[in-house]
Amino acid sequence: MKDVFLLKRRVVFCSIAIWLVMLSGCIPGTTTNTAPIDASIEDLPSVTSTVANFNDIELPSDMKNDAKKSMTISTDSFRGGILYYSGRVEIISLKEFIIASMKKNKWKLVGEVSYQNVILAFTKPNRTCMINIENKGPLSDTTVSMYVTVDVAASKSLNAFGEPIQ
Repeated sequence: MKDVFLLKRRVVFCSIAIWLVMLSGCIPGTTTNTAPIDASIEDLPSVTSTVANFNDIELPSDMKNDAKKSMTISTDSFRGGILYYSGRVEIISLKEFIIASMKKNKWKLVGEVSYQNVILAFTKPNRTCMINIENKGPLSDTTVSMYVTVDVAASKSLNAFGEPIQ
């Protein structure tokens, strides 16, 4: 009886050892293949996408527009909208992403309130953007509400640096 037990134990041990040897080829950094990768950068999915028709506001591509709730307006003197997005994104990393991308697009962070939700306020010459980031729980999507205004009439009297033309 003791011999059967030892034999089974050796078989299990040998099986585990064989599996570990086979799987070690799948561990990153253990391969020596130096062949070039055929995938080009153009084939990779976009990390960001612009918001509606506002080319200087970006969100991660994981955030999807809720067209049923969103609305935009465009007149001769004003452009703006209330835009809703949702997706599986962590609230803190989304906040950091938005702040970095807005800064990159020359927006100025003028206010921030963080509690259960996050509210961010940005301005540019003749533009404002208020962003509310919410997450109702661990199993729900993170939602973003954006309130964007563009004073088109005022922008006609500004130079490329946002300064008044005299």
